[in-house]
Amino acid sequence: MEKIPSFNAIIEKCIIDNWDYDALTDFKGATLQFHDVARKIEKLHIMFENSGIERGDKIALCGRNSANWAVAFLATLTYGAIAVPILHEFTPDQIYNIVNHSESKLLFVGDVVAPTIDPQQMPDLEGIINIPDYSLMISRTDKLTYAREHLNEIFGHKYPKYFRKEHVHYYHETDCNELALINYTSGTTGFSKGVMLPYRAIWSNYKFGQTVLGHKLKRGDNVISILPMAHMYGMSFEFIFEFLTGCHVFYLTRVPSPAIIAQAFAEVKPAIIIAVPLVIEKIIRKKVFPKIQNHRMQLLLKMPIINKKVQQKICEQVVKAFGGNFYEIIIGGAAFNQEIEKFLKLIDFPYTVGYGATECAPIITYSDYQTFVPGSCGRAVINMEVKIDSPDPENIPGEILARGLNVMLGYYKNEEATAKTLDKDGWYHTGDLGTMDSEGNVFIKGRSKNMLLSSNGQNIYPEEIEDKLNSMAMVIESIVVQRDSKLVGLVFPDFEEAKKLNMTKEELKDIMEQNRQELNNIMPVYSKLTDIEIYDEEFEKTPKKSIKRYLYK
Repeated sequence: MEKIPSFNAIIEKCIIDNWDYDALTDFKGATLQFHDVARKIEKLHIMFENSGIERGDKIALCGRNSANWAVAFLATLTYGAIAVPILHEFTPDQIYNIVNHSESKLLFVGDVVAPTIDPQQMPDLEGIINIPDYSLMISRTDKLTYAREHLNEIFGHKYPKYFRKEHVHYYHETDCNELALINYTSGTTGFSKGVMLPYRAIWSNYKFGQTVLGHKLKRGDNVISILPMAHMYGMSFEFIFEFLTGCHVFYLTRVPSPAIIAQAFAEVKPAIIIAVPLVIEKIIRKKVFPKIQNHRMQLLLKMPIINKKVQQKICEQVVKAFGGNFYEIIIGGAAFNQEIEKFLKLIDFPYTVGYGATECAPIITYSDYQTFVPGSCGRAVINMEVKIDSPDPENIPGEILARGLNVMLGYYKNEEATAKTLDKDGWYHTGDLGTMDSEGNVFIKGRSKNMLLSSNGQNIYPEEIEDKLNSMAMVIESIVVQRDSKLVGLVFPDFEEAKKLNMTKEELKDIMEQNRQELNNIMPVYSKLTDIEIYDEEFEKTPKKSIKRYLYK
């Protein structure tokens, strides 16, 4: 195995090598070139140094994606401090809990988060810094106040003849197991755990990106950051890998609605797209399906002489909807709907599905779209090995175990949870159930904690039932729960479509009953639904768009 280099040395070299290229842009806003990023990092380092922050201290960041968020994160690592990214969707109580539990000394906050938090609830913070302009929201030390008020003066004194490439010198970690960041999982269990990720895990994910996509992405290519950078999926593959490749990263800086995402795809024309299934499914269901589900198109698709041309034409339209310039779309973070996946495969669309976990920073399995096996989530990636804990991994689902450089050090201040998740041989127990074919392709069956047991002892994977239900008439999303040993489907229907069709609540109920009967015709006896309940609002979700199941049990 190759020697693991200093990750901060890679950041340093990347900034010097790409000095005059565009680096980070807030969509419809300002652009920072790599030399601007370096200058801002240097100013933040001056603030850290003059306010008494030491190497190994924790610095938390909580705000929507933006260029200044990215700079604050890079400044934290390259100073030798430990970053604590916090999802901006978390409630104030969750933010206080994470800041206090991690013993963070500083907190960077975005403009949406700032008005919602009470600094008194985080008594050990030395200061809170506003992400948009790095002004002080609160300072509890004279040192920090002085450093911020005299920042330009101190900077000018340090670099009297302008700040240049040769001034870029960052902290170089000497041990690849040194802690780089603590990422608190939102998960769907309702309890956050602080995942301790060392520099080797961050580097290994970057190395994976370089190995599989380095020949497809080049300096100056555009990419869009949609997923929150406080989540490892978004951080590793919509920010760190692309930034270190010299790409130009665009941040949406607002709620990524389908309309805003579509506009960004059209204007930015990204070279690679990283997404969660929900984003892809919404665009295809709303923008593509209505155009191809008419009688004439169905007829053409059934004619063998014409159908290939029609499929090609449809594929061109779908590619155009995503900007028309990407190598492939990588989907991960949650289960992908089989109906949408079948459709994408039918039209030869360049997509692939990866699999990972925060505890692996995040990647575990992946395959390029040209070798990807539909229904799977690829094979074990570079520096990782995967096995299924099952007597017959090809046919009997077992827990997916992963081991290698990407795996965390453990959970911060939680030895009990660490011991349950990391075994003595270094295997990370994912809590996911899956099978693996003879080629090493992994097929996920569901979460082990979601698995239900029928009255006659059969294992029921609710995700498999939900996948079929989600493809039925008027269903947007669903959850299958167990009540008194009976299965019930909770459904959030397409109220928008129902309104267009002047449909009453009773008619909607009738459609759901019809769905239930159709579903039961294709499911084994132990997986049949006894009822479908309609929910008036979308189910609550984690930032990676998985439904928070524990709220509906």
